[in-house]
Amino acid sequence: MRLALAQAAEGQAAGEVPVGAVVVLDDQVAGAGFNHPITSHDPTAHAEIVALRAAARRLGNYRLTGATLYVTVEPCLMCVGAMVHARVGRVVYGAAEPKAGAVASMTRAHELQGLNHRLEVVGGVLENDCREVMQAFFRSRRP
Repeated sequence: MRLALAQAAEGQAAGEVPVGAVVVLDDQVAGAGFNHPITSHDPTAHAEIVALRAAARRLGNYRLTGATLYVTVEPCLMCVGAMVHARVGRVVYGAAEPKAGAVASMTRAHELQGLNHRLEVVGGVLENDCREVMQAFFRSRRP
């Protein structure tokens, strides 16, 4: 999760909402990324999607079976869908996202009937650190 927090800091430095993600497979970092939909003009450029794309390119396979995705904030519905399609084994997140979190807060999208893959979910890892990064960012934007 500390590597994901470092990615979030890169995103913040680029003027983006500070969310970071890292994909780990066989105890090796396979991909990493931070939010950059604003600077890339890409609504799908969430940290999780960027990290999944990097891992898939590096491994030469879009299926990341057995991988763990670490992300500083609870994933949204789009990102959960991407993780299911990539066959990620586990998602580990830091801070809950009450408005758009799709693994615990708003919905449990990874448990929808009919999905052909299930994710293990672990929440609250370095939760205070992850929450503080987000809160500090939004405090600086909203006087």
